[in-house]
Formats: sequence, C-alpha cells, structure tokens
Amino acid sequence: MDPIEQNAITEALHRMWDKFHPEMMARVEVLESADAALASGSLTMAQRHEANAAAHKLAGSLGTFGLTKGTILAREAEMLYSNEPETDPTAAARLAQISALLRSIVENRK
Repeated sequence: MDPIEQNAITEALHRMWDKFHPEMMARVEVLESADAALASGSLTMAQRHEANAAAHKLAGSLGTFGLTKGTILAREAEMLYSNEPETDPTAAARLAQISALLRSIVENRK
C-alpha cells in the first residue's frame, strides 16, 4: 500500500474514532455503574444484562481500532457478567479494575 492510501485509511479511522468515542465512553460508564451496584450488593438482573451487552459491544469496537488489550479486557468483563458475578466474591474487584483499565484505554487512544 502506498503512503497516500495508508494516510487515507489512517484519517478514516481517526474520523470513525471521533464519531464513536462518545458511544464507547457511554458503554464504559454502563460497566462502571454496574460495578458500583455489584460492589454494594444491589446489582439487578437488568443491570447485569446491560453490562454484559456493553462489554460485548466494547470488545468488538475496540478490536476494530486495533486496541487488542481493550478487547481482551472487555471479553473478560462480558464473561464475568454472564456468570452471575454476585456469587463470586472476587468478581466485583476484578470488574472494577477492568472498567478502570477500559476507561483509560478509551480516553487515551492516540
């Protein structure tokens, strides 16, 4: 691929990132909200399903932008939320850690 084509692709990815960044941040916020509810013992089934869906969508979106670590973390969150995290004493801490890492990845993409 010549440099002009590479530049066009890079620019298109930057425009796509700018367009979808707010949506990805909203998904991180869904995870953070679910994490807080889980930590306080008030996670509802609806919140769990919403967090699972947000994690699933983040995994795909971040992969599209080459953010492999983010994809791996989002998949882990998806798995944890699909396995009734309220019954796992270590899940709340891990999910909070994952959400913090995902926030950093999404906020700091260059």
